[in-house]
Amino acid sequence: MVENVREKVLSGDYRFSDHSLKMMVKRSIYRSEVEDAIINGEVIESYPDDKYSPSCLIYGKTKEKRDLHVQVSSPPEVVIITVYEPESDKWSDCRIRIRR
Repeated sequence: MVENVREKVLSGDYRFSDHSLKMMVKRSIYRSEVEDAIINGEVIESYPDDKYSPSCLIYGKTKEKRDLHVQVSSPPEVVIITVYEPESDKWSDCRIRIRR
């Protein structure tokens, strides 16, 4: 799935949800950083039964080495659902969710 998402991002055939745009502004995350994280990232969680359509959580680094999580819907329509920096008290090595 991640390869198909990368192809869509590289070709510009994707969109941001209103929620993701609000979170990006709030968190000072730029479009180019989201693209970097997806293009260089890996799927760390899959959500086949997500509310609106199947999605996944991608962990990746920006060119400036900023850690980001990007939740994105599966093709054919790729939508960036949300974006954030993983918190160390919730994620181990930014990849494994810490269960409490």
